[in-house]
Amino acid sequence: MRILLVEDESAIADTVLYALRAEGFEAVHCLTGGEALREAQRTAFDLAVLDIGLPDIGGFALCRELRRGRDLPVIFLTAQNAEADRILGLEIGADDYVTKPFSPRELATRVRVVLRRAGAGSAPAEPEAGFVHDTEGKRIRFRGQALDLTRYEYGLLAALLQRPGAVLSRAQLMDRVWGDALDSGDRTVDTHIKTLRAKLREVAADSDPIRTHRGLGYSLEHD
Repeated sequence: MRILLVEDESAIADTVLYALRAEGFEAVHCLTGGEALREAQRTAFDLAVLDIGLPDIGGFALCRELRRGRDLPVIFLTAQNAEADRILGLEIGADDYVTKPFSPRELATRVRVVLRRAGAGSAPAEPEAGFVHDTEGKRIRFRGQALDLTRYEYGLLAALLQRPGAVLSRAQLMDRVWGDALDSGDRTVDTHIKTLRAKLREVAADSDPIRTHRGLGYSLEHD
């Protein structure tokens, strides 16, 4: 599970990162809201831990931006114990609210509880177009049938499933799926999209959930 931590106090962030990683999470730290928004464009996160008092973007506004177009669990951090802040945070959909000072180990436990409540990493989800993605087992089913995918076909479809409806450029897909294959080119993406579509049509001849956006890239259609 990937956790986005947005906290402008490095000392606090270091202890939280240590606790999250000790629990087996992959954690990324950003000092500002702007940095977090840029990171969220590159990486799909399973949960965000947001400090309310950021120097550039307020935590509540950042939450709205990060959740634009997707359902992202959020835990707020604040140095204030004001009831109004807690109420506002819960009204905009906060999954939990932690007041400083706090125990990093307790926060890591709260992260796990929120993820379990949200269903992340447990039962396979069916996000779009009849797909069921078992992220832990690295298996994908389409309309009830398991797909026999190569390593790169799986990586390509998994990347599209992470951001359903969003257009991912060839460069983005290359970076996410073929990051270790330095000699691969853009045509590699097109070739694997073609073989992936063929396998999906074997399951449902009338279905083509992968959309081509000329000059832009590819997306997975919404239901």
